[in-house]
Amino acid sequence: MASPAVIRCYALTFTLSLFLLITPSISIYCDDDDCYDLLGVSQNANASEIKKAYYKLSLKYHPDKNPDPESRKLFVKVANAYEILKDDETRSQYDYAIEHPEEFFYNTARYYQAYYGHKTDPRAVLVGLLLILSGLQYVNQWTRYNQAVEMVKKTPAYKNKLRALELERSGGVSNKKKNIKMNKTVQEDLSKELDLQITGAEKPSVWGLIGVRIVLLPYTLIKLLLWHGCWFWRYSFKKAPYSWEDASYLTLRSLGASADAWRNLDEATKDDLVKRKLWVKSNLDSYVSEMRRESKRRR
Repeated sequence: MASPAVIRCYALTFTLSLFLLITPSISIYCDDDDCYDLLGVSQNANASEIKKAYYKLSLKYHPDKNPDPESRKLFVKVANAYEILKDDETRSQYDYAIEHPEEFFYNTARYYQAYYGHKTDPRAVLVGLLLILSGLQYVNQWTRYNQAVEMVKKTPAYKNKLRALELERSGGVSNKKKNIKMNKTVQEDLSKELDLQITGAEKPSVWGLIGVRIVLLPYTLIKLLLWHGCWFWRYSFKKAPYSWEDASYLTLRSLGASADAWRNLDEATKDDLVKRKLWVKSNLDSYVSEMRRESKRRR
């Protein structure tokens, strides 16, 4: 069995440890002072009494009213005490910390949750998050586009187009021989005139950023509803024939092709596909069978 001296030593160590843990759970609010004592009110004081006490002390210790250097420190303490006691939630948490000082971690967590949660506007957090995501998206798109451009510039097709453009600008005089390298300055100037259309790595657009899309989401939804309403009224209710643009949209959707692929088709091919009315399942099946037979014949 441990001696009385050892027991007293353990008890003293436990008491000191408990004191070090308990004291900060209250001091995180008003340091080593009592918030009620700083304002000169009792713990049962109502909101009106706390407000009057704060105004009275703020006039007394405000640096503009009191030139004493210590008044500034007192004014900051009084203002902090008032910020804690004027809010019902933080005041109840402070009262709970006074009554239950042994719950150090719980009291500390509630304090920081209430303080930072009250100070931070969720709308500001959302806007900041959207700005960060949009910035990262914009940088990523530019990086992908520049990498794609550099890869395209190394292809023989691009070099041939660049040489053809050079011959066109110079009247077919300069660099006729393939082994003569083009001047870098001339090459950079001519490359600016070439319209590089790289599928999957288009130039970044502000309108495609996630932040802009979310901001314009109400407008986009309204526009989409109006479009579907007009479509239903024109083609389902009035049974009007499809316009060429709408027939092109139906053809594009039936084929499962992208808008870029459709734009790259010549007008004759587009007209032929639209006239086939591929949005009708039987016509689409016939067209697919015809393409398969044509593919086998070419093999």
